[in-house]
Amino acid sequence: MSKQKVVVGMSGGVDSSVSAWLLKEAGYDVVGLFMKNWEDDDDSEYCSTRQDWIDVVSVADLIGIDVEAVNFAAEYKDRVFAEFLREYSAGRTPNPDVLCNAEIKFKAFLDHAISLGAETIATGHYARVREADGRFELLKAQDHTKDQSYFLHRLSQAQLSKTRFPLGEMPKTQVRAIAEQIGLPNAKKKDSTGICFIGERPFREFLSRYLPTRPGPMKTPDGVVVGEHIGLAFYTFGQRKGIGLGGSKAGSGEPWFVAGKDMASNTLYVAQGHDHPWLLSSTLVTGNPSWVSGTAPEANARLAAKTRYRQADAACTFVGKDATGRFQLAFDAAQWAVTPGQSAVLYDGDICLGGGIIEQASATAGMAAAPAGALNAER
Repeated sequence: MSKQKVVVGMSGGVDSSVSAWLLKEAGYDVVGLFMKNWEDDDDSEYCSTRQDWIDVVSVADLIGIDVEAVNFAAEYKDRVFAEFLREYSAGRTPNPDVLCNAEIKFKAFLDHAISLGAETIATGHYARVREADGRFELLKAQDHTKDQSYFLHRLSQAQLSKTRFPLGEMPKTQVRAIAEQIGLPNAKKKDSTGICFIGERPFREFLSRYLPTRPGPMKTPDGVVVGEHIGLAFYTFGQRKGIGLGGSKAGSGEPWFVAGKDMASNTLYVAQGHDHPWLLSSTLVTGNPSWVSGTAPEANARLAAKTRYRQADAACTFVGKDATGRFQLAFDAAQWAVTPGQSAVLYDGDICLGGGIIEQASATAGMAAAPAGALNAER
């Protein structure tokens, strides 16, 4: 009887390398697939494609599997990066990793793996899949500090049914220990934290290559001009560093935060104090919903949500959805810097249900709201 074939997405990092080894040890016919998805400045210090490929080949040789390189740069530019730039141009802050997973890692990669004769694919993500009553559930990883289900919430049932996450049941410390134990050449390689496939780089400098600067006024909630911004696309809601007001002691003397954008007047609003009312929201509306669970929750369901990756689950009510699928959430406690373009991802305990792209957020009842036109009021 022939072994079941599984194609593992290998990045050159320790997580995907250990995933491949675990599957090989479990008796699968494992093939490694290295995806090259960015070419614009591949010789720069921020793109380590060449070294990553060397690491993948070294690991594959050590654990005894075949490996192939495939180029998805055109698909990445069309499906992910173009949308990334459109969102920034509109004043929003997209999450490229969420889109990259749905469009590249679990679409282009999955299609290619099936063409190679694979029945399933695997990645080094920290998440779990469980089959229940003919449906597939996306679960948080056992190690909640490393859980990546937030980035996977836009997968479909079909994609989830063909995916394995070998690291879902173990802590990162154990993954590193296995890598050391079996002598992986990349056992001590640090984790990547940059933009999906593009790497770690000075972000504003990178974005300025693709989007024009368009300076405009920087105002306080009271309408006082305190500076000039370089272009609304280069700032994100809740941002503290890089505003250019660090030395300003005006007003309360507290730190300044980006608190809103008015695209029509090209105005950036900044406010002092981490808990300024403009930075707090108790409700939000999302568009472009995607339910990895297969169906949307019932109206008034009590759930938990994350509005950014590194955030504790926040208790909320799924208020309901309209005819287009756009849905509203009401939080028990006001949430800080709910950012348009980011994903609001819903959970029922450890089960990731899906989510949508944040469009609008509203200030807590009784608090001052941003002016009409400011993105943090009408997103």
